[in-house]
Amino acid sequence: MKTVQVPFFRKEGNRIVCEICPRECKLGEGQVGFCQGREVRDSILIASNYGQVATIAVDPIEKKPLYHVMPGSSILSLGPNGCSLNCDFCQNWQISQDTVPTREITIAELVRIAATGGSVGVAYTYSEPLMWYEYLRDSATVLKEKGFIVAVVTNGYINEKPLRDILPKIDAMNIDLKSIDPEFYRKLCGGNLEDVQRTIQISHQEGCHIEITHLIVTGHNDKIDKIKQLTQWIASIDKDIPLHLSRYFPHYKYLQPPTSSAFMKEAYQVAREFLNFVYVGNISMEGTSDTVCPECKTVAVQRNGYYVKVMEMTQGRCTQCGKSLNMLIKT
Repeated sequence: MKTVQVPFFRKEGNRIVCEICPRECKLGEGQVGFCQGREVRDSILIASNYGQVATIAVDPIEKKPLYHVMPGSSILSLGPNGCSLNCDFCQNWQISQDTVPTREITIAELVRIAATGGSVGVAYTYSEPLMWYEYLRDSATVLKEKGFIVAVVTNGYINEKPLRDILPKIDAMNIDLKSIDPEFYRKLCGGNLEDVQRTIQISHQEGCHIEITHLIVTGHNDKIDKIKQLTQWIASIDKDIPLHLSRYFPHYKYLQPPTSSAFMKEAYQVAREFLNFVYVGNISMEGTSDTVCPECKTVAVQRNGYYVKVMEMTQGRCTQCGKSLNMLIKT
């Protein structure tokens, strides 16, 4: 296994503080960070998860979900064990909160797999890829040189300096905004809302294509006033940012019933009052997966599950009125 030093750290006495994410774990010799990806060996903080892949597959890009990046294409997707948050309702807890066996995939092998699998690029996803920082940084550099799209599906929980350093290597991100309530983040996720909001703001300002996913969890954020507050905050940055409202199902430690379909529909309608592109996931609801031009209301991209048909769109613009649909299209 390749040994790579963590680039962001400081020393406090006989401890090394990891500065990748806001947790800033203070580690002594032999100790492993909360995210499972950092360890102190011989007084050096190393990325113990470097190149260690827990799961890998070629997925529809809509599954990330990234509806405004090369619609209808496939993307090689992979992820490590570990996460920087500990959400009670985690949908991928087997690899984010627990561990599964991994195998090492070198950067050269990753490029080869992407090149032979009909993929438009690589998506770092499934658990928390920003805690795979060093491998993501190094492999993304090579992938972009080869012309591939680099996408990251993340909880957005990262410190500002590491974020700014890695953003130029990332084409698109889906950032999980779990709630607009700081208490929700503290109690249910073990994190801070403000740090995630900062990631969204900076990523957008720096020109990275972003989409946002919001999982609506029964009994916690299934309140219309919170949906309104959340969508208004996103709109204050850019009303063209796509929002994916995702239906919760019982997972991990949280066993409340799935989000009601009636609430999902109401949330969709409210969100569309403030944002131009709103989608509903984890439930079949007619029309809520289509990309509709906000100007002339033409269906530009039609989706039925992972079947995608580009209807009225050319180079990311509506063919009827010419309005930009905020698409990342690479030829």
